[in-house]
Amino acid sequence: MTKADKTKQFIIEKTAPVFNRKGYAGTSISDLTGVTGLTKGSIYGNFESKDDVALAAFDYNFSRVTQLVADKVGRYHHSVDKLKAYVAVYAALPADPVLQYGCPVLNTAVEADDTHPALKEKARKAINGWKRALVTLVKEGQERKEIKKSADAAAFALSFIALIEGGVMLWKLTGNEEALAAALKTAKRLIKDLEK
Repeated sequence: MTKADKTKQFIIEKTAPVFNRKGYAGTSISDLTGVTGLTKGSIYGNFESKDDVALAAFDYNFSRVTQLVADKVGRYHHSVDKLKAYVAVYAALPADPVLQYGCPVLNTAVEADDTHPALKEKARKAINGWKRALVTLVKEGQERKEIKKSADAAAFALSFIALIEGGVMLWKLTGNEEALAAALKTAKRLIKDLEK
């Protein structure tokens, strides 16, 4: 890694939590200089614009969530246990340093929906990737006779994502962890309904 690459990575790692907490519009250049200790010129010497920093920060935040889920899911072999691991990741969300400001995909999707096409596209791809991963997991479970053959993998995936992201949104909006817990309890029931 070159010195320039290290500086760029430093900027991304330091600013990623700020973008996840404050959003694109709410994050100012002074926030970026404040959290990095760098000058505006140093930041713009490594990135063309605040947009470029925000896009890189989203990728970093999303990769951290993806790794968190992969680490948890990878501990299990049975398809149903793997699905339950997703729930466990989000159940620990309020105390997790990676997700303490909420899910970066949800935060970005809500803010960028009508305001930032490039961020919206990144969030859309993230959700579609999550859906594909869940569909694959359910279909593998069906092939191994761990999940009912009649289960609709795509419908499950979309409902599961909606419950988790909806629970996260309600928790962040109200400050009430019970909203997240209720959504995750329903997600567990969806998983139970898949079992043979």
